[in-house]
Amino acid sequence: MLSRRNPQLNAHGELIHLLSTEGLPREVLAQILDTAGTFLSVNEREVKKVPLLRGKSVFNLFFENSTRTRTTFEIAAKRLSADVINLDIARSSTAKGESLLDTIANLSAMHADMFIVRHGESGAPYLIASHCAPHVHVVNAGDGRHAHPTQGLLDMYAIRHYKGDFSQLTVAIVGDIVHSRVARSDIHALTTLGVPEVRVIGPRTLVPGDLRAMGVRVCHDMAEGVSGADVIIMLRLQNERMSGAMLPSAAEFAKTFGLTPEKLALAKADAIVMHPGPINRGVEIDSSVADGRASVILPQVTFGIAVRMAVMSIIAGNEA
Repeated sequence: MLSRRNPQLNAHGELIHLLSTEGLPREVLAQILDTAGTFLSVNEREVKKVPLLRGKSVFNLFFENSTRTRTTFEIAAKRLSADVINLDIARSSTAKGESLLDTIANLSAMHADMFIVRHGESGAPYLIASHCAPHVHVVNAGDGRHAHPTQGLLDMYAIRHYKGDFSQLTVAIVGDIVHSRVARSDIHALTTLGVPEVRVIGPRTLVPGDLRAMGVRVCHDMAEGVSGADVIIMLRLQNERMSGAMLPSAAEFAKTFGLTPEKLALAKADAIVMHPGPINRGVEIDSSVADGRASVILPQVTFGIAVRMAVMSIIAGNEA
């Protein structure tokens, strides 16, 4: 039964579902990051497997396309020795009119142990978690504009890996904030982990008006936003989620808010540049920056496998 206080935690405060970084205690975030660190070495072994999820069935339910996220979840589950089932959602029963919950009930009857859910509607993973059998765990792999918690956690891992301590950092998140579930997940995690200054930077049409209440500084000027930053997280322009004329053009966005070497030079000399991918080169970030010495974009992908291994191993070990 889901906790009314936090549906992600059991009565002992242990993680049983990962639905959002919002509301997770700092101790739980630290547990995930610490556990991920132990799994990085698995990726370097000749035999890249540990038996923690042997005999468990992990179902990838991707109602939205995402090759990168689905693949890293699949790799992570297989490295934990789980049996992985990838459903072809385009031809699934939901495409034929069956309700989401009926689909979940039928898959549960196939003895699923874990659902990895990506869905275009905000809140869908919460709905699934609230109707699952007690032994079934749910991981949100991105829901609508709401949350993308494992991306947020792998971003936190990258920041901790390169910067060590969160308590002295200035982190700038740049771009399409209003459509970005990554931005929300990052903001909740960064503030919980004690980052003293989180800045969001973008045009007024792409920055929600309620962000100051989340403890962040809102900037509409790129120079102001990245000056003195230790970490710059660039976001993809989410054209598929935009409605109406929210931007004059991608070229105009690139000119004003794209990360160029000149704008990067305003940040700290040892600043790192991150991006959740896929990158729109020449729009939100110049190729010279994406491929430059400050970029940690490819290591983020490697860290993502370890973080997803950590999440799945932790929740599988906790009872509802």
